[in-house]
Amino acid sequence: MPRHLPGLLLLLWPLLLLPPPPAAPSPMARPGLRRLGTRGPGGSPGRRPAPAAPASVPYSGAGQPGGARGAGVCKSRPLDLVFIIDSSRSVRPLEFTKVKTFVSRIIDTLNIGPADTRVAVVNYASTVKIEFHLQTHSDKQSLKRAVARITPLSTGTMSGLAIQTAMDEAFTVEAGARGPSSDIPKVAIIVTDGRPQDQVNEVAARARASGIELYAVGVDRADMESLKMMASEPLDEHVFYVETYGVIEKLSSRFQETFCALDLCALGTHQCQHVCISDGDGRHHCECSQGYSLNADKKTCSAIDKCALNTHGCEHICVNDRTGSYHCECYEGYTLNEDRKTCSAQDRCALGTHGCQHTCVNDRAGSHHCECYEGYTLNEDKKTCSVLNQCALGSHGCQHICVYDGNASYHCDCDTGYTLNEDKKTCSAVEEARRLISTEDACACEATLAFQDKVNSYLQRLNSK
Repeated sequence: MPRHLPGLLLLLWPLLLLPPPPAAPSPMARPGLRRLGTRGPGGSPGRRPAPAAPASVPYSGAGQPGGARGAGVCKSRPLDLVFIIDSSRSVRPLEFTKVKTFVSRIIDTLNIGPADTRVAVVNYASTVKIEFHLQTHSDKQSLKRAVARITPLSTGTMSGLAIQTAMDEAFTVEAGARGPSSDIPKVAIIVTDGRPQDQVNEVAARARASGIELYAVGVDRADMESLKMMASEPLDEHVFYVETYGVIEKLSSRFQETFCALDLCALGTHQCQHVCISDGDGRHHCECSQGYSLNADKKTCSAIDKCALNTHGCEHICVNDRTGSYHCECYEGYTLNEDRKTCSAQDRCALGTHGCQHTCVNDRAGSHHCECYEGYTLNEDKKTCSVLNQCALGSHGCQHICVYDGNASYHCDCDTGYTLNEDKKTCSAVEEARRLISTEDACACEATLAFQDKVNSYLQRLNSK
């Protein structure tokens, strides 16, 4: 240590050797958020909040691991959104940077675009400046760059004048706001850390009456009664308070919940029996699979009886299936064509599936019938045949005698003294025998021998025939 130190330094030197005091807790380490109320998940501007999302779908704010509620689950509703930010002297430069980060974080959670959310910023202190209009920027990056370029103004906190300027100049069709017919909510978020120095009550009431939904965010020394006078009803959903600018960024996740529309189809809580269709803005409707119709409850489905509707196109028979569809069939004796609707007559005789014992005969109607061979008759089953006794039926054609041979056959025979002619049916008398008997003496030996010879000759001729 040098010997020639100034006296004051010698007196202070023991103090310099003491350990440093404990570090003051950072703003982020303090109880960061004390809010009067926040809107629950699923809420949308201008409407009562919807029920909270299922606990199985975790939420994490923008810029934190996890992002939004998951791709395709949470989608911001289109808005005309105007930030009204206090940049009076009480807001230090570092704190004003925190406000701009807060605005950028909210922009990150929104769908920005001409057909989606449009954003404007009104900067105010004792004077009011519109930093950019709703129609100025149409993408997130240009918006965030414009927010980063905003600088504080001066002393004073003219909150009423700022709201009036936003109403007269920012929320106009000329400035990029969409008209009443578009059903796009008009939303203003005012951020302040002080007490308004003008009459804010009446101008805020006029803004709300014109259809602007007002959210009031108070920081540190902000007057709570003034916040309530500015905000829309219900107050527990439109008034926020944080103790320091150091934690205001955390409110961005609260506004994301406020502006978030839950996709129930993606969450699986839609209760549609078949198909859930997302309509956007948190809305959905149910549809049914082909062959089903939506019931009166708009959720469940019933099979359509297309056969009863008579739109099936089946040529013969329509058959309903359990799946709500149908198929075509054909009458007996027909087969279904390749178009699965029309039918063609089936040649069962050719297929060999007719079951006829003797003969199968195709009919024009696509059916068939059985017939029997000659000498047989068709039985009652219309398929088998039984033998006919044509001798008994009298249709044999024999002149003298019909002899039944069995197995549906027969032959003709002649009476004594007659011989069967070549037609196998008629008979002729034996003339020689009749003449011998009538002209010669039957007792003479010569006549008897002659008769025997004639008979033998006749028998030989018969045998030869």
